[in-house]
Amino acid sequence: MSRLQSRAIIVTGGAQGIGRAYCERLAHEGASVVVADIDAQRAEAVAEELRGAEFDALAVAADVSDPTATERLVRAAVDRFGRIDGLVNNAAMYQRPAVSRGPFEEITVDEWDRVMAVNLRGVFLCARAVVPHMRRQRYGKIVNISSGTVLNGTPRFAHYVTSKAGVIGFTRVLARELGDYNITVNAVAPGLTQSFDEIDDATMQYFEQRSQSRSIKRVQTPEDLVGAVAFLCSSDSDFMTGQTLVVDGGAAFN
Repeated sequence: MSRLQSRAIIVTGGAQGIGRAYCERLAHEGASVVVADIDAQRAEAVAEELRGAEFDALAVAADVSDPTATERLVRAAVDRFGRIDGLVNNAAMYQRPAVSRGPFEEITVDEWDRVMAVNLRGVFLCARAVVPHMRRQRYGKIVNISSGTVLNGTPRFAHYVTSKAGVIGFTRVLARELGDYNITVNAVAPGLTQSFDEIDDATMQYFEQRSQSRSIKRVQTPEDLVGAVAFLCSSDSDFMTGQTLVVDGGAAFN
């Protein structure tokens, strides 16, 4: 596969789990990949593995909630590859203990702000950093990762769900504002995905139980998501913008 040949694409939160799977698929499709993550060591490990497989990859340590860090990330990508053709806004706070779960009134203001800073402000900052380069070349692909929890109104998770709903709204605004520059902006809403490197029996049982509410009754993995992201980063989706692709095995219909 080579439909992303000569494209340079940034993946935030690319050092592990679903983000890592995005990096691997985009590289296999021919893209030069920027593995951006707050964990510099893990980001470098992923980039090194890709380079070992003869793909072009660069690791950049970046906190997406920090405007200086996002500008530095984009400069590093441009310095290395000379252009930016795609941005996959994947970095997010989701897993415990970083994100607690419970009634909305029990969420602390500090935790609410931390989730919003990464999940929503981070998407805004990364887009703001890449768009000037995409405008100049009059081409670009922005893929924002939302969540199926938005469609279900998943309870006891108000800060996460709200942040991911904001991602969809932001996606639609950007699609309107950037269409004249041949920049497409779309979102992907994954269902509950088993992305742990190691998982205990109880957690796996939970994933299997949840999968029974889907039309396709099996556990979702990162590999189920990579095709949608690769499609939205490619010229196959050049006439598609402002849309949200729900990839959840038929758990929710919108």
